[in-house]
Amino acid sequence: MSPEEFDTLRFPIGPFEIPQSMSEQQLNQCISEIEIFPNFIRKETAHLSDTQLDTVYRPDGWTIRQVVHHCADSHMNSFTRFKLTLTEDTPIIKPYFEDRWAELVDSTLPVEPSLRMIEGIHQKWVAILRSLSVNEVKKGFNHPEHGRIIPLFENVAMYSWHCKHHLAHITTLKKNKDWK
Repeated sequence: MSPEEFDTLRFPIGPFEIPQSMSEQQLNQCISEIEIFPNFIRKETAHLSDTQLDTVYRPDGWTIRQVVHHCADSHMNSFTRFKLTLTEDTPIIKPYFEDRWAELVDSTLPVEPSLRMIEGIHQKWVAILRSLSVNEVKKGFNHPEHGRIIPLFENVAMYSWHCKHHLAHITTLKKNKDWK
């Protein structure tokens, strides 16, 4: 596999690009993408067998099952970071090792518990996102791994991308394997 083919499998929609600002229209688009994600990930995994769920989407990548569990874990952490940012002054967030989390035993469970988590988290998250003022989306949290303050509007854009990124891992694998 060429490096270009590997990068296409790793980043099927391209890498995340950090926005320097965000219009109200762009913010609403990102929120809408976060809102619809639970329906799409459920639809794309609904008819997959355990063998299919346990197939990696690229060499040295996660299985589809791990991707679903990762989305629940990651979105849970992001939702918590939003709430911390809205209730504290520039909180220092706790990074975590997502690769290690994906290796824990709960990532071998059926995907249904994580799909339900995603649905619940996104329902609450979107309610908060839709209530944010222009000033609130400029608030940020201190991310020690990145060594900078990350504004909420950037995190909204990142999670809009994150939803589409991991959904594309699933849909690309299904297409490449000719799974319906």
